[in-house]
Amino acid sequence: MLVDAIRAEGFRLSKNRTALFWSLAFVPIISVAIGALTNFVLKGSETKILGDTKMPPEVREALTRGALDMGEALVTAAGNFANPLVLLFVLIGAATLYAGDYRWETWRLISARNSRTNLLLAKLVTVAGLALAAMALMLVAAVAESLIKVGVFERRLTFSMTGEMAGQFLGFASLSWLRIVQFTMMGMLAAVVTRSLLAALFTPLVFGVAQFFTPQMLGPMGVMPDAWLAILINPGAAADVVKTTIEGGPGAAALPDGLTVKAWFSLALWTFGPLGAALAWFPRQDLSKE
Repeated sequence: MLVDAIRAEGFRLSKNRTALFWSLAFVPIISVAIGALTNFVLKGSETKILGDTKMPPEVREALTRGALDMGEALVTAAGNFANPLVLLFVLIGAATLYAGDYRWETWRLISARNSRTNLLLAKLVTVAGLALAAMALMLVAAVAESLIKVGVFERRLTFSMTGEMAGQFLGFASLSWLRIVQFTMMGMLAAVVTRSLLAALFTPLVFGVAQFFTPQMLGPMGVMPDAWLAILINPGAAADVVKTTIEGGPGAAALPDGLTVKAWFSLALWTFGPLGAALAWFPRQDLSKE
């Protein structure tokens, strides 16, 4: 029955071209367009930039004629799959899935054919698939940006992928997928509690913005960034800690003892906490008038 519900949710999402465009295609298209425009602007100002000693080294490095390693570019791209733009626009599709049946008054048509738990879990699995599709398109966009950079600056293209780099790529991609799914969990809970599409869309955004400012709020209270409270209420910071651990090197070695455990606990709390609350609340709802 759960498989049937997943197929139904996937089919319904595939027919929603608006949600698919904004959730999947918009950010990759914008990323490639901005990347191409930036490269052409840098190319046009190449002489001026190289002659300015105060220019940041990252900008000067972009103008070098050295080889561009596609393997390194892929690893870097995997670390940015869950950037704020991706989180924001995948949330559009997620909110549509979580709250659409309330908006279109279709719960009464499907709740009699499957258990409520299966119906909600099917939406979660579909959102998880949507996140994977968004990451795949971001990877394609990263490859396109690298190829444009190679063409504009006449750089040589190489490819290397060591075992360590492959591990980092898989680790970054898995963490990004978890972060995207986790970010939508408050949307699921808000949809079930409020029955509102707008609440499902804006509640995660409000929480995300509030969590971004928690270090500035807790600092004056004497709460250090590596304290349990600081990590537990900020899953974004927790994801950054796990990313640093996956990356390794001096950054990972400098992390305080036990911080990675706190980070994983925070991600689990913000993933399974809202999910459990939504699964507990949904069966208690009266959908007879929906």
